[in-house]
Amino acid sequence: MAKKEEINLNLPSVDDLFTTQRERDEANLKKIYDVPLEEIDDFPNHPYKVKDDEDMMNLVESIRQYGVITPATLRSKEDGRYEILSGHRRKRACELAGIKTLRAEIVEMSRDEAIIFMVDSNLQRTTILPSEKAFSYKMRLEAMKRQAGRPVKENASPMATNLSKGRADVALGNLMGESKDQIRRYIRLTELIPEILSFVDEGKIALRPAVEISYFPKDLQGCLLENMELEQCSPSHAQTLKMKRMFEEGKLTAEVIESIMQEEKPNQKEKMVLRDKRVQNLFPKDLPYSKREEYIIKAMEHYAKFRERQRKEKSYER
Repeated sequence: MAKKEEINLNLPSVDDLFTTQRERDEANLKKIYDVPLEEIDDFPNHPYKVKDDEDMMNLVESIRQYGVITPATLRSKEDGRYEILSGHRRKRACELAGIKTLRAEIVEMSRDEAIIFMVDSNLQRTTILPSEKAFSYKMRLEAMKRQAGRPVKENASPMATNLSKGRADVALGNLMGESKDQIRRYIRLTELIPEILSFVDEGKIALRPAVEISYFPKDLQGCLLENMELEQCSPSHAQTLKMKRMFEEGKLTAEVIESIMQEEKPNQKEKMVLRDKRVQNLFPKDLPYSKREEYIIKAMEHYAKFRERQRKEKSYER
């Protein structure tokens, strides 16, 4: 018996018969909702800093005038709440502006899909701090590795996985416009103690020296931090390489760190260092090291005025 040939008549579906083109177009558009702020949680351990700075105040004013122009992206949670994938600053600006809802798109994603989306959307910002890159690269790389499966035994690096395009760090570097070595350098920053990582964000320590410091245990990082604050300077790359070599030889101690930090660096300007404990005890206990120079200047100005009054009083007595 001959097989019947199937004929495709391209007949319209039931939806096509009973809906207008406009309704079908609207159905294909992303749906935007006004979600109450009280139902929205921050993304767990998201690495991006949300500061109430001048840029935030400008965003607050913009939202007061025009509302949230670009919707945030939220992920549905199992408990019925939502977590932010992109829009942490917009949510904070709404709070400061006294707006109770956030204009947002709601998506359904797995945990690893959400991490990748969250990192990619936030890395499009104009300014990204080294610490933000460090933790976001680490989160994204770990998510990529979980999606790819366990590494094969032949992989020499813990960052290498069974990705169809090769190593995970290479794939991430290609996506981010960085070399795999640069990706690994940034991820090493996550091993720094918070105070030293803040110095990296502030530009007081360059990336390469910071990477070398990241291999030190936390107690030795703390010793280095004390010396940096005391000397009011950061170590050079050469100094951190020397410390790392001493550490690998089991010879790095607090005394060795202090000795290396006191070495004169090329083009280093002469400076006065106040080591006397009597001087240290005169500073208020809650005064940050970064404010000590200003404190000393004000104290000297006050003393200079006192000396000038003394001089005038003596001239009157004559």
